[in-house]
Amino acid sequence: MSPALTDSRRRQLLATPLSILKGVGPSLSDKLSRLGIRTIEDALYTLPLRYEDRREVRPIRLLRPGRIEVFCARIVSAGEGTTSRSRRQLFEVLVADESGQLILKWFNFRRDWIVRRFQAGRRAIIIGEVKRFGSVVEVHHPEVHFLAPGQSVESLDSTNLPFGSILPVYPLTEGVTQAAMRKLMRQAVSQYASLLHSAIPEAVLQRQKLLPLAEAVLQAHHPPDETNLEAIEKGNDPARRTLVFDEFFYLQLGLALRRQGVILEEGIPFAVTHRYTKPLAAMLPYRLTNAQKRVLGEIKYDLMQPHPMHRLVQGDVGSGKTMVAMMSALLAIENETQVALVAPTEILAEQHHSVFRQWFEALGLKVLLLSGSMGVRERREVLAAVQSGEAQMLIGTHAVLQEGVEFKRLGLGIIDEQHRFGVRQRGVLRRKGENPHMLVMTATPIPRTLSLTLYGDLALSVIDELPPGRTPIQTRLCSERQRRQAYDLIAREVGEGRQAYIVYPLVEETEKSDLKAATEGVDELGSTIFPQARIGLLHGRMKSDEKEAVMEAFYRRELDILVATTVIEVGIDVPNASVMLIEHAERFGLAQLHQLRGRVGRGSAHSYCVLLRSEKLSQDGLQRLRVMV
Repeated sequence: MSPALTDSRRRQLLATPLSILKGVGPSLSDKLSRLGIRTIEDALYTLPLRYEDRREVRPIRLLRPGRIEVFCARIVSAGEGTTSRSRRQLFEVLVADESGQLILKWFNFRRDWIVRRFQAGRRAIIIGEVKRFGSVVEVHHPEVHFLAPGQSVESLDSTNLPFGSILPVYPLTEGVTQAAMRKLMRQAVSQYASLLHSAIPEAVLQRQKLLPLAEAVLQAHHPPDETNLEAIEKGNDPARRTLVFDEFFYLQLGLALRRQGVILEEGIPFAVTHRYTKPLAAMLPYRLTNAQKRVLGEIKYDLMQPHPMHRLVQGDVGSGKTMVAMMSALLAIENETQVALVAPTEILAEQHHSVFRQWFEALGLKVLLLSGSMGVRERREVLAAVQSGEAQMLIGTHAVLQEGVEFKRLGLGIIDEQHRFGVRQRGVLRRKGENPHMLVMTATPIPRTLSLTLYGDLALSVIDELPPGRTPIQTRLCSERQRRQAYDLIAREVGEGRQAYIVYPLVEETEKSDLKAATEGVDELGSTIFPQARIGLLHGRMKSDEKEAVMEAFYRRELDILVATTVIEVGIDVPNASVMLIEHAERFGLAQLHQLRGRVGRGSAHSYCVLLRSEKLSQDGLQRLRVMV
């Protein structure tokens, strides 16, 4: 390609449909579009999933089991047979070279075609995964490329050969073979990779030891023969490092431009009058931690600026994020504006409403709840109070983001459990006011570097200190055989006046699942395991008032054990609960397990979280749970 091409011409060529390539018609274009490959640029950035090392043609004696190998052999004999166990039909070919012999097997074959091809005495290049069964070495369904009589491997034209180099393995879709994909990609890369150009300054490329973008894409598709395959697989080779750096560079550039746009917007500069925050601090039965004070200071500084605050507060479960949100809300209310708090579940929204109302009503402020399960009349009354400014704060689920919810003057939007919401929901909440300040909170542990990537448009505050009196939670991993010990721990804690959670992944047993369901669990626990205990059930299919009644009973210690689904994942605060048993812990994500574990350890008593795993568990699954512990 000509180096004189303008940027606009480059972009135009990269946006060209794949049909410009030889052999790509409407049918193949449709199939590739299922993989998201529609243009030349899409093809260039569809990188191999992995690579196969086909650089060396090895003698049979030196073939390595478990690897895809390339070898040259002569056909000794061929014929049909059956498997010893299932009597399934197969086609076997015995091949040999000077160093040894092995068997090729096909379990799906067209008889006439395969018999015609595999004639004794023919020589071929064979590629496939080597398997060893005792002393027998086999390759199943290999690639076979026959040589002409007297032809040597060395005399073959190396262009487009399926061996002799490191071969890319691409993602596929139905109707597209790996060979067809390699041919297509080779054509796209060879003809159009030179169009790619990065805006990263040359000095940065040299400092970071990166390749020009076009060269990086070329090497990512077709690694040079001298490349270390292990470095490629780990993403440590120059080509992958260059592409990763390029992607992160543009991501961070986009986030920086978004931040700049926020800074340029006019916001509502707040004045700190302490009209409500000081009386609340005086009412609290404890003092704020130094971490809470530091984060509040960062929030206050942002709120006083003439542009909107966009801040993420990350703090472990029980670190006091709710109190930080409460103080921030009061700062907004002191400035004659309203506050909206959005939570991911009705239970969490109801709990927030209960906590905020308790303190705010003592200050003469009105806090209302809005949820999807509300009646028409009640909802109308809530919306009217918010629109008129009679209510200073509205707490709810996604219902707060819906059309028809209007504020008199929204000054601060708070989103709890940020990982459950996207940028779009934040944008919807912002449009409920005139560039209101935004505060988002999460308890999911996020390393600082990752949080800057995921939430790069937000300033970051971390509450890295637990309130005094909180005890660390002891996490134990138990197998099914240790279930009795887990039950004994619960019985002991309940016997000493404390409470327990037992969490199930499902509400009801289904035909497709062997998991114990919460509804069945309650019956078994109550009748045979904890006959003296008061047991309650909580799950997402219950009506709002039913859930509230169960939680209220548990909070008031009228229940000893709460059997629940992940509906308790966020926001449930019962200081007397000291033990949690999670059934089939391997079925939960790490973030979920972390959130669930945070429901205990909220009081001064020593607390426990027992992860009960299935006996049948992969090594990866076991390692994940060990990380959790």
